[in-house]
Amino acid sequence: MTQHNGTTVPTAAAPAHGGPDEPNQFALLRQRRFAPFFWTQFSGAANDNLFKFAFTVMVTYQISVSWLEPAMAGIVIGALFILPFLLFSATAGQLTDKFEKTTLIRVVKNLEIVIMAIAAWGFVVANVPVLLACVFLMGMHSTFFGPVKFAYLPQVLNDRELTGGNGMVEMGTFVAILLGNVVGGLLVALPQVGHASVAIACIALAVAGRAVAQFIPRAPATDPGLKINWNPVTETCRNLRLAHGNIVVFRSLLGISWMWFFGAVFLSNFPAFAKEVLHGNEQVASLLLVVFSVGVGTGSLLCEKLSHRQVEIGLVPLGALGMTVFAVDLYFASRALPAPVGGIYTLGSFLAQPAHWRAMGDLLLLSLCAGLYSVPMYALIQLRSAPTHRARIIAANNIMNALFMIASALIAGALLKSGFSIPQIFLIVGLANAVVAGYIFLLMPEYLLRFIAWVLTRIVYRFKVTGEQNIPSEGPAVLVANHVSFVDAVLLMAASPRPIRFIMDSRIFQVPVLGWLFRLAKCIPVAPQKDDPVTYQRAFDEAAKVLREGDLLGIFPEGGITRDGQLQPFKGGVMKILEQAQADGVDTPVVPMALTNLWGSFFSRIEKKGAMTHPFRRGMFNRVGLNVGEPVPAAQVTPALLQERVAGLLARG
Repeated sequence: MTQHNGTTVPTAAAPAHGGPDEPNQFALLRQRRFAPFFWTQFSGAANDNLFKFAFTVMVTYQISVSWLEPAMAGIVIGALFILPFLLFSATAGQLTDKFEKTTLIRVVKNLEIVIMAIAAWGFVVANVPVLLACVFLMGMHSTFFGPVKFAYLPQVLNDRELTGGNGMVEMGTFVAILLGNVVGGLLVALPQVGHASVAIACIALAVAGRAVAQFIPRAPATDPGLKINWNPVTETCRNLRLAHGNIVVFRSLLGISWMWFFGAVFLSNFPAFAKEVLHGNEQVASLLLVVFSVGVGTGSLLCEKLSHRQVEIGLVPLGALGMTVFAVDLYFASRALPAPVGGIYTLGSFLAQPAHWRAMGDLLLLSLCAGLYSVPMYALIQLRSAPTHRARIIAANNIMNALFMIASALIAGALLKSGFSIPQIFLIVGLANAVVAGYIFLLMPEYLLRFIAWVLTRIVYRFKVTGEQNIPSEGPAVLVANHVSFVDAVLLMAASPRPIRFIMDSRIFQVPVLGWLFRLAKCIPVAPQKDDPVTYQRAFDEAAKVLREGDLLGIFPEGGITRDGQLQPFKGGVMKILEQAQADGVDTPVVPMALTNLWGSFFSRIEKKGAMTHPFRRGMFNRVGLNVGEPVPAAQVTPALLQERVAGLLARG
């Protein structure tokens, strides 16, 4: 728990429910702290998309509006829905931090009922201006719900549930998109009663969402003393500056915003892509949304399994790579597809063509990779944002998302007007994704490092961690481990939900590839005092700075990699680090850790044989482990005690 303005606020590490974390993400659906919230956001997302897609299909296929071309309908509707995020997100973030979140959710759901009643009339009389106004109002409804949604989760879920909870919400959102678009497309296509059926469905979903919102438990305000700044321009600038104060969070916001730019290009062009490129009817347009939604939902659910229930940002580069590969292949798969004899494919005749399955496969895998890309970023932002400012950080995210999505609409529209085909636009965006993702990962090496660690611990090794809850989720700590191989630091990175700065023998930086990797990770080189006193002292000064800033410091007290697999005597460097931390007034626990079954593998030294000289030594997928012990208070630490603790952890196997 943390204190702010005299109010006790639940933190992610100590969720409001106070119980143990659930065994898997699906178990959360049996919990009142999560289930009513999940179904509330699910109904809202379904309603948004049922309404928008039915409207898009109506102006694309069914009625002719001189000032809204069918090819531009999806882009215009998408941009109009996003505009309120740009205008009102700053206000929405403040309201979420200041007021109790469940009350806000219920007010927003009341607003949804009113908007859908107006939209129902617009559908019955086929009034396009009224429906466009409702698109804007539903965008405003979603603007005020967004910060509540992502600020609520860290208050009721702990760190180990956060990735799974976000995965469930992301999956639910895209399943809702799937159902909303499918139902909207099917209902609007019904002869004579289509528009009235859409109207009834929109009102029914809004009422259902409001009913289930009544069961969401209270979520206290995190900053009740906040004074609301109603000027959206100055508050938007303030929110962006607030987000920029944490550079990791800010650059993650940029990454998420790019993902929405990327996704918006595909989603807004699906109706026209289905009609003009795939030569399909309304059902084929709905199929594209089905495939896309299933892919994102599957990728979102896979995140918890692939991340071992921690916030694993190493999945982000994997997702980015897949987004580019399959977007580019979608371009090649959709070139020069033959038109049907009858002029347009029905759903059955479309699926009967083998050439279409490649395009559907690309779309499925592209969207799956988008799920792998987005969920860890959302979880990272929630985990590393201050609870008192979390909703305003989410609001800053929504503002940036809106800017990127409006830009995507403008750029896609300009490219269409310039004569580019929709497949060519997909190709351009896929190639741009590679450039943008590469730039983000160079700015934030932590993503790339965690990806390398993720690959190493799931492909080169089968890595099992026990006692990971002993790694502090916040505040400074020194992590000490036995030194078995050249990749020990990478394995420890994979086990920790937070970045670790390592003190390492300066000679390891001369190892090809690994040296570059450790420099990228900002590891701290150290040399014996008698050989290089300047490097020696600089290492301890940098270590003191790491702890003062509240971060994790990793050291290998043996001073070198073992050649016989036995634990070597611990040296006294850790005491010098703790003495400096005490002088700085920093309370620094020490966490003992033991790497097991790693000696004898490719990256370890074996007696007179060098490391990395026998590629198939012990084979691939070698089972290795990490046992993490309970933290030792700084006042009790001695090298002998730490060696004893690490030896005890090694004995566990």
